[in-house]
Amino acid sequence: MDTVDEIDGDMADAPAVHEVRVQSTCYLLELSLDWIVLRASENIHHLLSESHVTLIDEPLGRFVHAQALHDLRNLFSRLSGTTGIGRAYAVRLTDDHDLVDIAFHPVEGRVLLEAVPSSACFGECFGSVGGLIAGLVDSRGQALLDGGARRMRALTGYDRVTLSCGDERSESSRGALASPVDPADLPILIADTEPEAVSLFPRQAGDTSAHGALMRAPDEADRRKLHEQGIRSMLRIPFTAGGLSCEFCCESRVARPPNFELHAAAELFAQMFALRLEIGAATNR
Repeated sequence: MDTVDEIDGDMADAPAVHEVRVQSTCYLLELSLDWIVLRASENIHHLLSESHVTLIDEPLGRFVHAQALHDLRNLFSRLSGTTGIGRAYAVRLTDDHDLVDIAFHPVEGRVLLEAVPSSACFGECFGSVGGLIAGLVDSRGQALLDGGARRMRALTGYDRVTLSCGDERSESSRGALASPVDPADLPILIADTEPEAVSLFPRQAGDTSAHGALMRAPDEADRRKLHEQGIRSMLRIPFTAGGLSCEFCCESRVARPPNFELHAAAELFAQMFALRLEIGAATNR
């Protein structure tokens, strides 16, 4: 019978072509719709005190508190039939005193559940969104784009925010930075480009579901590109306005702890900003 070390060794020797990994500040579980563990990040023992090998094909309820699981599944049930992201803050999954923030969403018939150390913002991020949007009520055209980029930077605190909407573009930055990187296919949230990424178990070449993780690790080529541009962390907020594909891309020179609440607040700002864009476009017709 293979030991855990032998299994890990065999998997480490397997080719890792197109292997999806996650950032070291994140724990990831890939679950069935019945919340059976199908894959786990190889650092999961720091969160659940169980080896990533032990978790596979077992119900998540074996390893977390019943109340925590009940609350998460109730939240998930509200996402049925949507592509939205569910979030829970300051969750205690086990007897460990450390709290985590959780984001989960359905991808290709599976549930991606990501956990990070709790940011303990407790509503601070959301409190300023309404006021920031209200300040744009009289803006139109390029002034609206410029105002949106400035306000997203004020909300998130990143060094530079680039707003792209169709062929239009605006940038708000603190100090000089290199030219913005092309955010296409980069992860939604990059906390730090420096630490080594963490593999998922079992390792699978060409997998697609884990590619949808918010904190999927950038590949080596993208890490080098970001490093050359002096970017340590990034937050992307894609959205649609008036049929156009738009995106806020937030970049920072320093590492920033992952913050799911800030990401949710930025998404809310982007959704409200999209309405302002559509109202402005309708007014100009």
